[in-house]
Amino acid sequence: MHWTTLYEQKKCTAAQAVKKIQSGDRVVVGHAVSEPARLIEAMTADAPRLRDVEVVHMIAMGDSPYCRPEMEGHFRHNALFVGANTRKAVEEGRADVTPVYFSEIPALLRGSLSPDVALVQLSPPDSHGYCSFGVAVDYTKPAAEAARVVLAQINPRMPRTLGDSFIHVSRLDAVVEADEPILELPPPAVGEVERAIGRHCASLIRDGDTLQLGIGAIPDAVLLFLKDKKDLGIHSEMFSDGVVELVEAGVITNARKNFHPGKSVVTFLMGTRRLYDYVHDNPEVEMYPVDYVNDPRVIAQNDNLVSINSCVQVDLMGQVVSTSVGLRQISGVGGQVDFVRGANMSRGGRSIMAMPSTAAHGAISKIVPLIDEGAAVTTSRYDVGYVVTEYGTAELRGKTLRQRARALIGIAHPDFRGGLREEYERRFRERF
Repeated sequence: MHWTTLYEQKKCTAAQAVKKIQSGDRVVVGHAVSEPARLIEAMTADAPRLRDVEVVHMIAMGDSPYCRPEMEGHFRHNALFVGANTRKAVEEGRADVTPVYFSEIPALLRGSLSPDVALVQLSPPDSHGYCSFGVAVDYTKPAAEAARVVLAQINPRMPRTLGDSFIHVSRLDAVVEADEPILELPPPAVGEVERAIGRHCASLIRDGDTLQLGIGAIPDAVLLFLKDKKDLGIHSEMFSDGVVELVEAGVITNARKNFHPGKSVVTFLMGTRRLYDYVHDNPEVEMYPVDYVNDPRVIAQNDNLVSINSCVQVDLMGQVVSTSVGLRQISGVGGQVDFVRGANMSRGGRSIMAMPSTAAHGAISKIVPLIDEGAAVTTSRYDVGYVVTEYGTAELRGKTLRQRARALIGIAHPDFRGGLREEYERRFRERF
């Protein structure tokens, strides 16, 4: 049977599609801005029919209606990364958290976290019947491959991205056509603190380096100070609009990459329509599942790989906390450790932790004698390379605990250096 006939047979409304979800099912939802809003709304509206449905995903950029208090007993969210829209449910005990490296999620989906149903958003099929996962291949494609049932929202506004990013119509169990905007993430405001951090980070980047960047004001600030660099490359779990600007300026060319030369390699995207239009049918961008892109052994094949990640707290030994404030879970590890280890294994690689020196409008130092009680160490002191604040750069790799403490105190906010020096003198039994 020709794929066009299959496609027509599988077309239905969202309300009809979600009837394939049964009580007790595990449902994996496409990641971040790729989440299929029409299917999620229909599933939530069908709550009276459903009990004990587990909803699994990382970052949710939509409303996450299944996390509302009245959905308890019908749906329970299992967060692989806690986001703003799901944090309250976690804090109130109505949702769970599974700690997992981003790179290892596909293996879980093929094993202990095997999904019954995958909800995905795809581009329309090409002339051969293949739909692209568009802005999120990451764990979304592996989830669709592992699921018993695949419910697909087909959106003509989803960019057709290239690489290992396709699924055939024959693998879909229901097709719901929905022409609606892909979720967008506007560029964040970049203040003077972020600009100072960006300037320090940029000083550690050399012509020809390959970059991993996260999302937010600090990565965007770093990009502002790279305009005088040449032939930078991208191997990153994600990127946003700032990369497009540097491509158009001729700064990012991928020309010196020894691994996937000429290609920006990524596993998911978040940004505005400008980004989505740039990646559409663009052979310079290749998207792969996260167990490839974020595998430290794959990352390390890029010479001169520089990873830049953010965090919430660093102690005087160099232990990094990125996912919690005390016992309160605020996010997830994502690909931070994947890329720190990959960068450390890369020939000429460097890993950078970047953060403002204070939190709570200057009331709290983010460089501390001891991490908060109950906080989870994200990146160990054995893995950290550089820590950057608006006050400078501390190189930790290969340094003694005494040297690390001195370097970190030197980039702490001046209001807190006195107390940190006192801790130094107690701990190391010498004058600072």
